[in-house]
Amino acid sequence: MSKLRAKKIKLILFDVDGVLTDGKIWIFPSPSGAQQSVIEQSAQHGGQGGFGLHSTSLIEAKGFHAHDGTAISLARLAGIRTGLITKRISETVALRARDLKIDHVYQGKQDKLTVFRQILEKEGITAAEAAFVGDDVIDLPVMRHCGFAVAVKNARPEVKAEAHWITSHAGGDGAARDAVEYILKAQGKWQSAVENYVSDRSPK
Repeated sequence: MSKLRAKKIKLILFDVDGVLTDGKIWIFPSPSGAQQSVIEQSAQHGGQGGFGLHSTSLIEAKGFHAHDGTAISLARLAGIRTGLITKRISETVALRARDLKIDHVYQGKQDKLTVFRQILEKEGITAAEAAFVGDDVIDLPVMRHCGFAVAVKNARPEVKAEAHWITSHAGGDGAARDAVEYILKAQGKWQSAVENYVSDRSPK
């Protein structure tokens, strides 16, 4: 049943913390030596209630897995669009998204379902043609409405219970790669995407 759902997917959306990362948020003092000041506040754009670190003296860092980055590239080569919807606001995430050429990036969004519907409208696709990869209860509204709901290995029990499929790797440890690979293999696109990826990075 999950393969039938995966065959229809044209768009893969990911949560960030706990999915593209292991969920840990690292906060370091900046090298400027300025007095530390941390302000945890609502997102300034859209009033969606997201949270992020706003400070001139601290840096918020996250760790991303290289296999997940390759997965985004493989999805693009296979004609699958990608996106992020996350509650937190982080320049680290923005940098990673730009680096990977991710199509849709929404930060500071607690109401992920409304954003999901906006993305569907922009893409001109149905909910059945979109997948979402999540790990915690804030992801459930989208997972309940998308065509293919994926939970990462270390997702909370409530999330796993409502997922159509669960990755073999944990968030931040290749879970996104698992999801992309499953979808592309279900669509018969995996091998050609890999060959195109290797060809693009080989001497001519």
